[in-house]
Amino acid sequence: MISKAVAKYVHSLQQKKYRLRNGTFLVEGGKNVCELLSSGLLTERLFITAEFADKNAHLLPKGVPTELATEDELTKLGTLATNNTALALARIPEETPLQPASNQLLLALDQVRDPGNLGTLIRLADWYGLAGVVCSDTCTDAWSPKTVSATMGSFSRVAIWQRNLPEWLDSLPATLPRYGAHLEGDNVHRLSLTPGGVLIMGSESHGPRPEVLDRLTQRLYIPGAGGAESLNVAVSAAILLDNFHRHL
Repeated sequence: MISKAVAKYVHSLQQKKYRLRNGTFLVEGGKNVCELLSSGLLTERLFITAEFADKNAHLLPKGVPTELATEDELTKLGTLATNNTALALARIPEETPLQPASNQLLLALDQVRDPGNLGTLIRLADWYGLAGVVCSDTCTDAWSPKTVSATMGSFSRVAIWQRNLPEWLDSLPATLPRYGAHLEGDNVHRLSLTPGGVLIMGSESHGPRPEVLDRLTQRLYIPGAGGAESLNVAVSAAILLDNFHRHL
């Protein structure tokens, strides 16, 4: 039986201010919890069903407070519509300084406000083996439950750094490429791109801010033949990332 005090604490972590105050975030669902337990991130507490415990006994860390819970208790404890496996509390990792290189690509995000998009972008960074993701200070929280769930476990492998994006871009070497998606950019299908520098993706509605666009060294355009006004930011990032890596 999960106590009211514990449930109140877990519920508080759905809010950013309490995540930051406690340095702790929620991980929900069997896949994400297994990814957490297999990673180097610190698990603070576990709430799991008996079935999950039996199937994943080899992953359960010693010394971590663990409570058996029913599916109904897990669902009420977290944010998922249904949760029949596990929920964990984990420490927010210390930020890893991210410095792009001429032979290594970083993904930078400007004002991405949708947690589902941010989670998918982090997953893309994991898929393509990027050094990490730099988020502007106006992006949604990378450690919110919806963002973490959308990463499908990639939160445990991708370094995430939150910074004032224009200032961070100014701190980079002048010769380092800074790419960004833009309707008036160069046709990406006619370019031969190699993974190095920074790829900057802007908000879902407006793209990068003017002060970020001013710092780009090259604007990239994804041509289309239909009538859609624009592409989802995660879809656009996937297309561009694939163009950077297609010759490898």
